[in-house]
Amino acid sequence: MAKQLNISVLNLVPVREGSDATGAFKDMITLAKHVDGTSYQRYWISEHHNMVSIASSATRQLIQHILQNTEHIRAGSGGVMLPNHSPYIVAEEFGTLHAIFGDRLDLGLGRAPGTDMMTASAIRRNNHDGVFSFSDEIEELQRYLSNSGTSLIAYPGNNTHIPLYVLGSSTDSAHIAAKLGLPYAFAAHFAPAQMKDAFTIYEADFKPSKQLQHPYKMVSNNVILADTKEQAEYIATTHYQNILGMFRNNRQLLQPPIDSMEGIWSPREKNAIHSQFPLQFLGTKDDAVKHLRDFQTAFDVDEIIAAAYIYDMDALLKSYDLFEDAVKEYNEQNS
Repeated sequence: MAKQLNISVLNLVPVREGSDATGAFKDMITLAKHVDGTSYQRYWISEHHNMVSIASSATRQLIQHILQNTEHIRAGSGGVMLPNHSPYIVAEEFGTLHAIFGDRLDLGLGRAPGTDMMTASAIRRNNHDGVFSFSDEIEELQRYLSNSGTSLIAYPGNNTHIPLYVLGSSTDSAHIAAKLGLPYAFAAHFAPAQMKDAFTIYEADFKPSKQLQHPYKMVSNNVILADTKEQAEYIATTHYQNILGMFRNNRQLLQPPIDSMEGIWSPREKNAIHSQFPLQFLGTKDDAVKHLRDFQTAFDVDEIIAAAYIYDMDALLKSYDLFEDAVKEYNEQNS
């Protein structure tokens, strides 16, 4: 019998054309309320900086906003880019959220700065050692969130045991997650190339910990579903325009869909986008069920975290509904 697949949401908080950061936060809450109480387990917010098209720079404030506007779903970071922050301050801030909202918090941790190096220098001045001491900083954070009895106490934070997750897009992060015995979330929504190797390393090298006894594999995938394949392909042109702007270093706000990308991207750009930022689940619910079978045969993950660049909010909510239905059908077929 195959394992039951869990699902969650990753929101990069895009700013849509014709809107602004305030509108992006309203859209973020609309989606959070929509999935609250469903089978989506967690709602993660990413951390990005120096991007006018993405409003998720102040991750903890957005997590608090989500917790205030939902009742059931877990909220967390996908992730906090630890090189940008003192582990001690992270422990205090998440401990404060825990004291207010209780055990609905996840703390996903990334080792990249989530931006360019010039912006990284502005964030943490000349201290970039966190990129190279990622594993040590995670263990430091663990001590602050535990009751380890150290003389330096992060309060609130101490003894909350907020669950930690290691995020990554390469095999380096897989070694760290395995060594520390933590859940591992692979960022296939923008860098799928090393996913197979990373999961193999993670499972082979995993050492049980107080938080986790067995490997727990998570993956963020791009998901765009609609009632028909044609509708999904039309909606997906927003995704393609967004990534194309990044490739050309010409970031725009999230654009409405267009009839066709032909004549807009070159064959080389098209191939690069499909390779580096693939839509792992594109089409109808039935298409998604088939793709889930193929995906799980290859990777056998415990949880898929669905991300989506979709301009129209009704289409976005519908896509998440269809993906939930597809996963339910997949799980029923494998129960």
